[in-house]
Amino acid sequence: MTGPIPDRNRPLDPGRTAILVIDVQKGIYNSAAASDRPYFHRTARDIVIPNIRRLVDAGRKSGCEVIYTVIQSLTRDGRDRSLDYKQTGFHFGPGSREAEVIDELAPADDEIVLPKTSSSLFNSTVFEYVLRNIGLDTVVVTGFLTDQCVDHTVRDGADRGFAMVCPVDGCTTDSAERHDFALRSFRGYCRQATTDELVAELAAASG
Repeated sequence: MTGPIPDRNRPLDPGRTAILVIDVQKGIYNSAAASDRPYFHRTARDIVIPNIRRLVDAGRKSGCEVIYTVIQSLTRDGRDRSLDYKQTGFHFGPGSREAEVIDELAPADDEIVLPKTSSSLFNSTVFEYVLRNIGLDTVVVTGFLTDQCVDHTVRDGADRGFAMVCPVDGCTTDSAERHDFALRSFRGYCRQATTDELVAELAAASG
């Protein structure tokens, strides 16, 4: 990089920003999660999904690129998955209902949805290639889970030279302790802000 180093806390520039929605899909957020993962389901339903909705709406209005990623294998038997996903048992087949983004956050026409088989989509998709082709250098990371795919994506993006931003109320995991610990752990790799702050920045940028 030549010239001044950009301020990590600079306001969002919609023309250079992607709103990334990670794994907010029917195979992750569903009725089974309500009983099996009560903290995750409650915070996703009451806080995170509404906040992502607000960010996506503000991003679309201001001219951000909205990009989704979902856990989805390329093959029906999942043989292409990462070793971690095989060991964990993560497998949603191509075209399956479980691999669809939830209805509340359905992608708009011509928005990009990238299937991934690793925690960070930088490792198993063309996400970086797409960002550079579009001319984006800032990524707002939302979705599931704070201490897994969100964490890994934030760190990978920072190492690749992108300005990473994480709305602290735009992601969640299986407990408050895990969520808070993750935010503290990857704070050095990104800007952390509230959804209110980021929506206000996007509104100001769009006039």
